[in-house]
This record gives sequence, C-alpha cells and structure tokens, in this order.
Amino acid sequence: MFYDTLQSATEADRQQLVSSEIIRRCMVRDVTLQEYIAFLTQAYHHVKFTVPLLMAVGARLPDSMEWLRDAVAEYIKDELGHQEWILNDIAACGADKEAVRNSEPAIATELMVAYAWDMVSRRNPIGFFGMVQVLEGTSVSLADYAADQIKEALGLPEQAFTYLRSHGCIDQTHIKYLQELINRFTDPAEQALLIHSTKMFYRLYKGVFDSLLDEQIVQKTTH
Repeated sequence: MFYDTLQSATEADRQQLVSSEIIRRCMVRDVTLQEYIAFLTQAYHHVKFTVPLLMAVGARLPDSMEWLRDAVAEYIKDELGHQEWILNDIAACGADKEAVRNSEPAIATELMVAYAWDMVSRRNPIGFFGMVQVLEGTSVSLADYAADQIKEALGLPEQAFTYLRSHGCIDQTHIKYLQELINRFTDPAEQALLIHSTKMFYRLYKGVFDSLLDEQIVQKTTH
C-alpha cells in the first residue's frame, strides 16, 4: 500500500526531526518553562492556519476528488478551535496568552506556513497532506510521553497540556483515517508529490523545533 511506501521513503527525514536537540532533551526532562511556552507559541502560530488551509484545500479539489473533499470537511470539524486550546495552555503556564495571540511567529514557523499555502494555492492541494502526515504522525509518537516528561520536569498542572494530550489521543484516530486516504492515491505523479511534500514538511518542522533553542525566541514568549 502507498502509505507504507510513503513511510519508508520519508523515514530518514522523520528520524532527523525526532532527533532534534530540543526533543531529545524534553524526553529526559531537561526542559525549561520558557522553552515549553516557546513551543506552544510556535504551535499556536501554525495551528491557527490548519482550518483555513483545509478550507482552501477543499475549495481547490477537482470534482474527481469529491471523496477527498468529504474527508476534508470532516477533518475541519475536528480541528476547529485548537489554537484556542494552545492559548489556554499558555495561560495555565502563567504566561500572557493575549501577548502570544498578537505576537509574530519565528522565521522557521512562518516559512513552514508559507510553504503550506504555496503548496495548496500554487502547486497541488493534495500536497497539504504531507503536512498532515508530519504533524499528526509526530504527535502520535511523541505527544503523550512528552507531556508526561514536561509535567514531571516543571510541575505544571494538567491544564497546561490540553494541546499535547489531545493530539496524542485524537491523532491516533486521525492517522488511521489518513492511512486510508493516502492509500487511495494511485497516480504516480500524485504519489511523488506526497513524498516530496512530506519530506519538505519534516525539514521545515525540524526548523521550528530548532528555533526553540534560539534565546531571542524564548525571551519573546516570556516578556
């Protein structure tokens, strides 16, 4: 099945992402409150575009992909309001969520979002599912465990982990659904595009994690 091919073709890129220094440190409870808030801040700046991007995908699909438009409509329902969850997590960490709402994203985050919009509007809307594969696949494998480690390291309340907990749980279902969708892509050109976009989004998302080690980014989230 094509989903297995996609996984194999992008495994090296996935490994580069999950071996990022900030992820490695988080898994051994070597993380600061400022870094966790910085992570949530950048998550806010890309998650708030998920629903608008999905709407754009649905609008640009051809009639021959009505089956995919139906799936996108269902996915939109599941994603509505997630950016507000993140802001509430930030408030539970003791930071100013309105300051985050009105802040600018890190360069790496802006580039990832810009690439997503370019993929949907200029190249091919199905390429957006490369981003879905990267964000949700990463969440399923890391989110719950990461939440446990951060909570132990920082002594934060459970209310500070709505985003991570929900994605560890919800994305289990999403990934199974995503596998079914991706397996329906049989055209070699579409398959090649999905492999390419997935590789690109792994690299771009790694850039977002790497940017969390930039002290200027961290300081902006706490002042």
